[in-house]
Amino acid sequence: MALAGPIVAGLFLLAALYCGTDPFNHRPMAKFPGFEVYPVELPPWSELPAARDAENRLQKAELRFVNQVQGPESITFDPLGRGPYTGVADGRILFWNGESWSDFAYTSQNRSGLCDPKPSLFSYLENEHICGRPLGLRFNKKTGDLYIADAYFGLLKVGPEGGVATPLTTEAEGVPFKFTNDLDIDEDGSIYFTDSSFNFQRSRNLLPHLASLMRALTWTANGFTRPRLRSSASNFRRVGEFRSLSVASRPSRMRLCEHHSTNERYFFR
Repeated sequence: MALAGPIVAGLFLLAALYCGTDPFNHRPMAKFPGFEVYPVELPPWSELPAARDAENRLQKAELRFVNQVQGPESITFDPLGRGPYTGVADGRILFWNGESWSDFAYTSQNRSGLCDPKPSLFSYLENEHICGRPLGLRFNKKTGDLYIADAYFGLLKVGPEGGVATPLTTEAEGVPFKFTNDLDIDEDGSIYFTDSSFNFQRSRNLLPHLASLMRALTWTANGFTRPRLRSSASNFRRVGEFRSLSVASRPSRMRLCEHHSTNERYFFR
């Protein structure tokens, strides 16, 4: 028993040395050798300006569907204005018909009792790779097809009647998607989507892992050209990508806007 104290102290010392020196480069920012941290003095809370936008419509927003859906992610409306449609934690895509929620589509080909509703969001993580996790949703307004970015199953499509979605792609130029996240469709039907990690699936993803590992991709029918990436939604052959995009604290959103006078396209995440 007399040796217990020195042994514990020695273990703490070794742990401190390991954390301080990081000999195996396990720290989150190891891939950024030039990364530096600077202290920032924040003003007192009382000195921060209060919100003064009286026209902010969100101030009058109504909280809907409390305790009716678990983990709703992206929402969208179909070409007829019906909905919303949203992907939830158990892998389903639900449709609001004006009175209640109903099942519309699934991304997993192998749904089972493992995917049944559970008491908490964290309860789904263990089986997400089986049940799917639809994150990004967008309708093609011309065809009525719903395109889905599923965290585990890549880019998928389901017709206007719903059902089991058809996989379109799970990799880009030989590199598998690990965390397909969100998507957008432009007026030509080109599909742009994000893959938030090269290495880690959603169930293993912590924010530091995402620091250097996000891709913005587009389907390309006629090869890969920069800076303007285009495709036809009916002809999926190759995928082009922007590599090593930096990631903010919320790397899950994607919007595509086009400047009509210059035809330049902008990604917002």
